[in-house]
This record gives sequence, structure tokens and C-alpha cells, in this order.
Amino acid sequence: MPLLFPASPSVFPAKSKPYPSKPNLHHQHRPLHLSHRRTSSRRRRRPARSTRSPSTPATSSRTGPPLPRRTSRRTTNRRRSRRSTAGSRFVARRLAQIVTSIGRWFALRYVDRALERSDVMFKVRAAELRMILLQLGPAFVKIAQAVSSRADVIPPAYLEELSLLQDRIAPFSTEIAFSMIENELGLSIDMLFSEISPEPIAAASLGQVYKARLRSSGQLVAVKVQRPGVQAAISLDIFILRILGGVARRAARLNTDLQAVIDEWASSLFREMDYQEEARNGLRFRELYGGLQDVFVPDMYTERTSRRVLVMEWVEGTKLVEVNDLHLVEVGVYCSLSQLLEYGFYHADPHPGNLLRTSDGKLAYLDFGMG
Repeated sequence: MPLLFPASPSVFPAKSKPYPSKPNLHHQHRPLHLSHRRTSSRRRRRPARSTRSPSTPATSSRTGPPLPRRTSRRTTNRRRSRRSTAGSRFVARRLAQIVTSIGRWFALRYVDRALERSDVMFKVRAAELRMILLQLGPAFVKIAQAVSSRADVIPPAYLEELSLLQDRIAPFSTEIAFSMIENELGLSIDMLFSEISPEPIAAASLGQVYKARLRSSGQLVAVKVQRPGVQAAISLDIFILRILGGVARRAARLNTDLQAVIDEWASSLFREMDYQEEARNGLRFRELYGGLQDVFVPDMYTERTSRRVLVMEWVEGTKLVEVNDLHLVEVGVYCSLSQLLEYGFYHADPHPGNLLRTSDGKLAYLDFGMG
């Protein structure tokens, strides 16, 4: 059957090839790794933007304590700078307190000389110096104790005043002391001792002593408790003393290295604040010299001793300076020579507060922190 409308090339054009598109020269010459990076980045989906309001708390499936908040390096440096500034101000205030207190005393001594009243005000200035050293803290009290036995250098009036700093210092709270005993030894007071004095028997620069009776054996003991915060206070004062020592050496052009002297003294002082070290020194001193005639060295209870609490045998006696016993003086000289020449292990702090005459007439040694 013939077609009504014959096929025409204009109506039904022949299938032809598509027009060639313009080549993408930029894509052809792009390196392979860049092309791949672009393709992969197109496929990467952006995370959905949170519609949570600032007041709505974030929910998380994580359990446990919250993660620590991250701080930037700038914030950390700023905090360190603030702490350093605060520490410098604290050191400056303490330095000003020391220089002002001691400088005022020297100024009054100069005025006394200028007005020719030094002899009249001699005992008054000695008492004032004792009070100044007591107010400045334990480091200066230890210095006073060290010079209080130098009768060849210190005038008698000053020796009398400075000797009061050996064991007549205001004590700290007994409640704090008992709490420290329990924390250090891990037992309550009632489990450790069947009885203990409600107030300290003596108080010194580094600690105070209580009289007690052990519950386990019934033995009378002395319980020495270290003052709270004494290590930090002494560390600060030693740092300041090193500064003053360096200034004094340069100003006076001294050949002596004052800072090295202070460092040596400070090392022995820090050893003295370790009561476990003192207990070991006491046991060794007892082993070496406890057998000498008329020498008594108390026993140490190392199982009841920590760094800040010391338990030792109680010694009943009188200070050696309060009795006139030439025999004990000879005993002390013989014991000192034995320490220096025979064994080389000696008591490095034999001030009058550490030497007692016992009830049976023996010479008792106490305080082995500087042994």
C-alpha cells in the first residue's frame, strides 16, 4: 500500500553523529592526583548543621566523667605568667619584711651608739632581737640556736636571750598535731597510745613534743610532731637568704662564698626535718656511743615513725646548763672526742637544749636530726 506521505529527508532526517563537544583542555592537562582529589572532595558530604539552640544541652552516648576542657597554648602561657608574677610578689613581700625588721634593729643600735647609751639599752636590744627572729620564722630561729652556743663570739646578754629560742616557742594547735599523728601513722590516737599529754611538753622551731604511753608495750615515749607548713616556709627563707648572701658578698667584696655556706646549712636543715632519717641516726648513735660510761642514748621506735612524726624513748632529766656537774662535762668531752677521732659519726647540734642530766646522773643526748 502506498504511503500517503512519502518519506522525506527533511521530515525524517538520517541519523547522524553528534556534534563534537569542545575539549576540556584544563581537565586533560591536570595531574592525576589533583583530579582524584577534586573528585573525592565532590563525593564527600558536609555534616548536617546542628539546629540545637545554645541553651539546649548536648546529648552524648558517652558515659563517665566529662572530658577535660582543652586550653590553648596562649591560655596556658598566660596562666603560667600569672603564677610567676604572684610568686615574685610573694617573694618580694617576704624580702621586704626581713630587710625591714632586721634593718630597723641595726638602725636602733646605731642610734644607741650615737647617743652613747649602748650599755643601758644592751639587754633591751637583745630581747628585741629575740622577738624579731621569733617573728621571722623557723629558719631564723635555727640560726639563733646555732649561735646561742658560741659564747666566744656572742655577748652573755644575747646568749641568755637566744637560748630561750631552744624550746620555749609558742606551740601550734594540739588538735592539728593529733590529726597529723593519725594521718602519718595510719591509726587513731586511742589505738596508738593508752595516754598522751593534752598539751605539748616542749615546743621548738621545727616541732613540738608530747609525753605518751604506748598501748602495745606500756613504755613511756616522747612523740615529736613537725609544725605544719614548716618546709615551705624554710624553703622560701633559704631562697631569700641566698639572694642576700650574694648581695652581701659583692657589696663587701668577701672571699667567702656565702651562698655555698647557706646551701650546706640548708641541706643539713632539710635532713633534720626528715624524722625517719633522725630515727636512723639515733639508732646508730646509740649503737656506737650508748655503751660509754655515764652516757645515755634513748631508743627509737622506727615502726611508729614517719617523715613528720617521731616516737622515741622518754628521757626524764634536767638541762645540763641548769646543773653544776663537772663530771658530766668530762663525760661530754670524752664522748665528743670519740665521735670526732674514733668513729667520725658525731652529734652536729649539741646545744644546751639537747643535753640532759638524767635522774641517775648520766649524760643524755637528744635530737639526732643533724647527726
